[in-house]
Amino acid sequence: METDRLLRDQLADLLAHGNAHMSFTEAVADYPMDRINALFPHGGYSAWHLLEHLRLTQWDILDFIRNPDYQERAWPQDYWPAPDQQATPDDWRRTIQSFLADQQALLAIIQDPETDLWAPIPQGTGQTIAREIMVVADHNAYHIGEFAIMRQVMETWGLRHGTGA
Repeated sequence: METDRLLRDQLADLLAHGNAHMSFTEAVADYPMDRINALFPHGGYSAWHLLEHLRLTQWDILDFIRNPDYQERAWPQDYWPAPDQQATPDDWRRTIQSFLADQQALLAIIQDPETDLWAPIPQGTGQTIAREIMVVADHNAYHIGEFAIMRQVMETWGLRHGTGA
């Protein structure tokens, strides 16, 4: 019983706090609204595109876990906004709020003692909730790190990080 609680706590911590990585909340803090649509140098997407990709991917895995009628989405078009799509500050805030709400839903699944973390997901091909949580955490950590580097290169951190205004 103790190992089950320990695993749930560690999965939740990995998902929400990143441990050795920057958290989502830290990465997006104080982002300048006038730069949300600026393209990453030598890249084809903006900060908002990257955050929206994180949101869409995390939501897809959440949907896979809890929706018995889950339908696989098309890669890459269903996981990224259109390259020419521009975000408003409200879109930016909605992306962040939705990402955090879906993260909370995943955390609730993890922390529910009735959730069998090791049972195969019925609509899957052998995947378990534990595996899917690790996939989400890994994907998020990768792109949050990318986002942090994007901020450094684009000088959008501000004085707090010593890289600009």
